Amino acid sequence: MFSHLERPTSPVPTWRQVLSDFGPRYAANGFIGWVFSATAPVAIILSVGTRGGLSEAELASWIFGVFFVNGLITILFCWLYRQPLAFFWTIPGTVLVGPALSHLSFAEVIGAFYVTGALMLVLGATGWVKRAMQAVPMPIVMGMVAGVFLRFGLDLVRSLHDDVAIAGPMVAAWLLLTALPRLGRRMPPLIGALLIGALSTAVLGRFDTSTLGAIEFVRPVVHAPAWSWAAMIELVVPLAITVLVVQNGQGIAVVKAAGHEPPVDAITVACGVGAIASAVVGSVSTCLTGPTNAIITSSGERSRHYTAGIFTGLLAVVFGLMAPAFTRLMLHAPKAFIMALAGLAMLRVLQAAFVTSFRDRFALGALVAFLVTVADLGLLNIGAAFWGLLAGFAMSWLLERRDFSDAVKAD
Repeated sequence: MFSHLERPTSPVPTWRQVLSDFGPRYAANGFIGWVFSATAPVAIILSVGTRGGLSEAELASWIFGVFFVNGLITILFCWLYRQPLAFFWTIPGTVLVGPALSHLSFAEVIGAFYVTGALMLVLGATGWVKRAMQAVPMPIVMGMVAGVFLRFGLDLVRSLHDDVAIAGPMVAAWLLLTALPRLGRRMPPLIGALLIGALSTAVLGRFDTSTLGAIEFVRPVVHAPAWSWAAMIELVVPLAITVLVVQNGQGIAVVKAAGHEPPVDAITVACGVGAIASAVVGSVSTCLTGPTNAIITSSGERSRHYTAGIFTGLLAVVFGLMAPAFTRLMLHAPKAFIMALAGLAMLRVLQAAFVTSFRDRFALGALVAFLVTVADLGLLNIGAAFWGLLAGFAMSWLLERRDFSDAVKAD
């Protein structure tokens, strides 16, 4: 079954070779890639988890899983394939979990994580992943994603209304660093917003110093999964799509644009294994990340990019082990800080989702998927994201049949 998986095309480097290829530029890229993942995307986990009623220990365990497990996979794949292959977690999938937690137990959601991992493992091992990625039109998928992400854009606006003293400087810093690319390359806009937000919180006396305790290592919370048809129908297919189509598709495109040839089937198997391992401690599914890989391939020699990925993985492993301290720190930050940081992180992604949805083919199906998802009205105890995908696909199948044939010709 696994015989067709891509094998490394060059000899596996010794650790002496890795150290020789490493350098300050790759350390900087790897560090910034890790910082990006450890800030705004973590804020999204905390936003989703707190709305879903998860405890601080459960959130720390979730963060441990997405960093520790995926950090190990990142180190292994960067080393084996000598390519920048950084794995983290599906942000759209994380957002999908939020509405599900309003009517499903966390154990039922974790059961869906396990089944999603098994599905991806089978798709990668059999080589069916490429066909699966082409089965659902991307505009319809992104219409559903835009509907799920819309809340974060609205929360950004609400944070400015509710607490402009915190959110205002963060948005101003993001705008400045985005408008001045030369400055933004030295200080990524999201990291600048994080630092300015932290500074504003401290200056205004809104920082809880009791959270600055001793370093605390994680005590993972291991959950027994619950198997629920409602959870499987609502989450498994949308989660798998967000990993294979949205996240892996983006990650693979980024790595290819940098001149590498990512092993698609092996990556899918790794995502399946990572998703199952992460589910043990209550973490959402693994994916090949786009933004972090874009950062670690942004400069330097192509043949040495993999060392930046290994460094990112090492930092992720250490960060995962110390997840409780960071979780407590973020949870005690002002609500507007988390809302603004998560909203800024999702702004470009939301823009890209709208552009992909309504640019060309399947626009009506994408619109229906978006509207059904935004309405957030579940049916048969199954959340709106699944029904959005189903309704969008059905609408395109009925009224946009030509787009399906045109898409086949384009492929």
